[in-house]
Parts: sequence; C-alpha cells; structure tokens
Amino acid sequence: MSSGKGGELIPSSSELDLDRPNIEDYLPSGSSIHEPLGKLRLCDLLDISPTLTEAAGAIVDDSFTRCFKSNPPEPWNWNVYLFPLWCCGVVIRYLILFPVRVIVLTVGWIIFLSCFIPVHLLLKGHDKLQKNMERALVELICSFFVASWTGVINYHGPRPSMRPKQVFVANHTSMIDFIILEQMSSFAVIMQKHPGWVGLLQSTILESVGCIWFNRTEAKDRETVTKKLREHSQGVDNNPLLIFPEGTCVNNQYSVMFKKGAFELGCTICPIAIKYNKIFVDAFWNSRKQSFTMHLLQLMTSWAVVCDVWYLEPQNLRPDETPIEFAERVRDIISVRAGLKKVPWDGYLKYSRPSPKHREQKQQSFAESVLRRLEEN
Repeated sequence: MSSGKGGELIPSSSELDLDRPNIEDYLPSGSSIHEPLGKLRLCDLLDISPTLTEAAGAIVDDSFTRCFKSNPPEPWNWNVYLFPLWCCGVVIRYLILFPVRVIVLTVGWIIFLSCFIPVHLLLKGHDKLQKNMERALVELICSFFVASWTGVINYHGPRPSMRPKQVFVANHTSMIDFIILEQMSSFAVIMQKHPGWVGLLQSTILESVGCIWFNRTEAKDRETVTKKLREHSQGVDNNPLLIFPEGTCVNNQYSVMFKKGAFELGCTICPIAIKYNKIFVDAFWNSRKQSFTMHLLQLMTSWAVVCDVWYLEPQNLRPDETPIEFAERVRDIISVRAGLKKVPWDGYLKYSRPSPKHREQKQQSFAESVLRRLEEN
C-alpha cells in the first residue's frame, strides 16, 4: 500500500491482483484445456457452456426483469421538518380526496348503467343508433374513471377518425391506457381476457363497442383473433381497432418487441405514444403482484395521474419491407416520441420461461457450433 497525493492510500498492483477473479477457476480442470485448438473436444465445450450460459443468463435476466419492475419513489419525508407535511398530505389524500373520488365514480356508474341498460335492451332493432349511443356512454364512463384519479391528460395531434383498413397501435403500461384513450375516441381494443369484475365488464359492456378478447395460453385463440382482426378492420362502421403489440404491461421506461400480427393485416398503422409522469404516482400495473382493483385504489389515493398522449403520423408497409421490419420501425417511432429505451426481449417471456430441457439443447447446439468454427480455423 502506497500513499498518493493528498495522503490518499493507493493499493499496490499485487493487492489489486488479489481482488481480480481468476478465470482458470471457472475453466474445466485437466489437460484437455491445454490441447491444441484442433483437438478441442465437444465435452470440453459442454463443460464450460453452462458456466458461460449462467453468466450471460444473469445479465439477460437483469436486463429483462428491469422492464417489468416498478421503481419506488425516493423518500423525501426524512427529517423533522418534512414529516409533518407528509402526514398532512396523507390525511388529505385518504380522508378527503379519496372519498370524493369514490362518490364521483359511483355517480358515474349510476348514470352510465341507468342509460346503457335501456339503450342495450330497447334499441336492438336500430343498430346504427344503438352503436352511436353505446359508444358515447362508454366514453362517458371512461371520463368518470379518469376524473376519479384527477387525471391530467394532454392529448397531442389530430383526434382519431373512423376509417376502414386502419389500426392504432400503442405502447402498454397499464389497463388504464385503454381508459385514457377511450375517453377521447371510442376504440375496439384487443385485450387479454381477465377474471373477476373486469372480465364481467369485458363480456358485457365492452363487447358492445366491438372489443376482442383472447387467452394467451390457448393456441386456438390466436387463430380466431387473427380472423376477427381482419374482419373488423374491413368494416366501415366499426370502431377504430386499438392494439397493444407488446402483449404485456411494461413499466413505461422500456419498449419490448412488438408482435407482428397487427402489421400483417395490410392496414394503415397509426402509432400512439403514451408517457406517464411519475411525479405523483407510478401508473405501471404489475399484474403478477397486484390486482387491478388494488391498482385503481393506488391511483385514486394519489394526488393525480399525469399523462401525455401523442397521435403520430400514420405509417404504411414499404416495398421490400417485412411485417417484422415494419413493426420495428413503428416501435422506433413510438419509443423516440415517448422517450422509451428499446430492448430486444419478447414480452411473453414474462409469463413463460424456457424449460430446462430446452436450455440444455440450446447449450449443446451452441457448443457444437463453436466447435465447428474452431475446426474450420
């Protein structure tokens, strides 16, 4: 240990070497590692492949799970001066704002149901009038939901219009994305089927505006949904189609891969970028840790939900461009506008990880490819 300028202690090179990991500890023992490259055997690569895979897997897992983690706000009530202010804020939010918001949402549901039920039952022979009134009522109840969070939503760009062969795609943070977009213009959304009261709303009220539901675990559902998407996009009087191509909720800091289904329909794609300001509350919904009811309560007990929505320039498939390339181009546009970091992960891995047998096969194929390259050289 030597001393530098200012009396700082600088460790010697020998002491630094003690802290460095010895790579030989991670390599297989024996004489096989010292053989010429031409004589390197497959078993040697298979020995070290799991170690390399685990190391790379740890990096991948960290990068992947970061997309689905909610970042808690920095605590600011850390001293005797700020703590009383924080306590006053809790009292105002939970004992004043929250009851008022519950009353607002309750009044909204009473108005909605007292109008929706008669319209749905009594206007069955008047399809066009019934559709228009149901659209207006769904937009109304969504506005009450936004009011119950004291939503401050800034919309940028022209309002969506009803045109055939047109599909809207947006990044996905929470189920409230749909509510925020629906209060401005009535959409038919493609969404995962949910249990409980949310599932009841999906199968009754939201089906009236042409929404389409699916189950991720059912392969047959994908074929049915693709067929329904094509039929819906061709309809002149149908609500604009809204798709969240990420397929899952992401924490509004990253953008995962877009599914190509929406980009294979031969329709004009209208990108929508959604960005939440986390100054008052994090709008990300982690469905694996929190029910949607608790998520709504979290929003209703916050100061406000602040959000910006950009309706961006429509895009079409270019000549010699594949649907996957088209999806990536649209993802670029949305990510830049919303300030999201692009990552090369499939969001469905959040729900299903590769089996150990599959990982073992990948390790073996990786080792065989490396061995072939070494033999060629």
